[in-house]
Amino acid sequence: MAFDVARIRGLFPALGDGWIHLDASAGMQVPEQVATAVSTAMRAPVSGPGGAFPASQRAEAIVDAARRAVADLVGGDPAGVVLGPNVPVLLQRLAEAMGSGWLIGDELAVSRLDHQANIAPWLKAAQRPGAAIRWGEIDIETCELPAWQYESLMSRRTKVVAVTAASGAVGTRPDVPKIADIAHSAGALMVVDASAAAPFMPIDMQALGADIIAVSASAWGGPAVGALVFADPELLDRLPACSLDPGTRGPERLELGAHAYPMLAGLVASVDYLAGLDDTASGTRRERLQTSLSSAKSYQAGLLAKLISELRAIRNVMVIGDAMRRIPVLAFTIADMKATDAIVALADRGICAFADDVPSGVFAALGVSEVGGAVRVGLAHYTTSSEVDQLVDAVADLRN
Repeated sequence: MAFDVARIRGLFPALGDGWIHLDASAGMQVPEQVATAVSTAMRAPVSGPGGAFPASQRAEAIVDAARRAVADLVGGDPAGVVLGPNVPVLLQRLAEAMGSGWLIGDELAVSRLDHQANIAPWLKAAQRPGAAIRWGEIDIETCELPAWQYESLMSRRTKVVAVTAASGAVGTRPDVPKIADIAHSAGALMVVDASAAAPFMPIDMQALGADIIAVSASAWGGPAVGALVFADPELLDRLPACSLDPGTRGPERLELGAHAYPMLAGLVASVDYLAGLDDTASGTRRERLQTSLSSAKSYQAGLLAKLISELRAIRNVMVIGDAMRRIPVLAFTIADMKATDAIVALADRGICAFADDVPSGVFAALGVSEVGGAVRVGLAHYTTSSEVDQLVDAVADLRN
């Protein structure tokens, strides 16, 4: 495997600002090839689909290329790829469409580990028929989401199990295949939000057991575009359409209005960027994605282990959670210091980080707001060992 972080850093013009960007949990910076693809598409003549002239055909080609790129990323079928402005909007459309057939007494399962994007739409959809909500709870010591608890959450009335492939708050990667086995044994559909996981590991929706998987291109430096991928494209035609044309078939049933074609061109370029993270990767784009993301996973696992070990060695710093499997995202608290003050001090040292100091999401379950909040950092493909060292030194200085 050849993961050359110096080469990768050269692909990102934004890194020339001199800051240490440990803010990847909010989305990575944009590679030059993505910015170029978007600007090129904005300059080219592009029209609506359905015409016999080149500008219309170009629009159709961009949409087709975007569906194929996302399918290659997750191991899905292009015919099952729904495109939209972002994951929260797409999951809201999905929940509304699926929820239209639910009845009182039906059930859904969501988890405390998930981002609100994969919780709120299901809670809202459950309100209309009076469907019951079952919660997957996290282990507050490790931040794991135990799969065994789903045995007691499932029944024959369970319609959907919504779970994250990885937490963008504390990094935990739950045992999604095990949860999917339990869900499928009850006849429920498995909806997996892989937005936080997709930049850091190869995704295979069949191996995960996902019936529907969601990804967000901005997570890996792509444009503001989201996608849902259906393992069985025929399921789309069994859902009520939210399209302006109720007679549409396939992915267009959950797509509303015209596509942002330049953004879709950038989406394709961003998946190609992921496929080239390992410059020795060869074969089809799907094969190159698997090789490149495996290389990225190994590289970042080393950085994350170093960061966790060194932060834990600092007096009065507590790293939140101890999950066995995780992506390179972590949160930590500093005794007698508010997280909001800590990130200001880090910014003074040229380090980008976030503070979570309100009781929401996974941090609400952990009671983080009661101790002044947590500092949250996320590594990226372009993060170096030197930058990890600078973060550790800056945090150590805060305790002096």
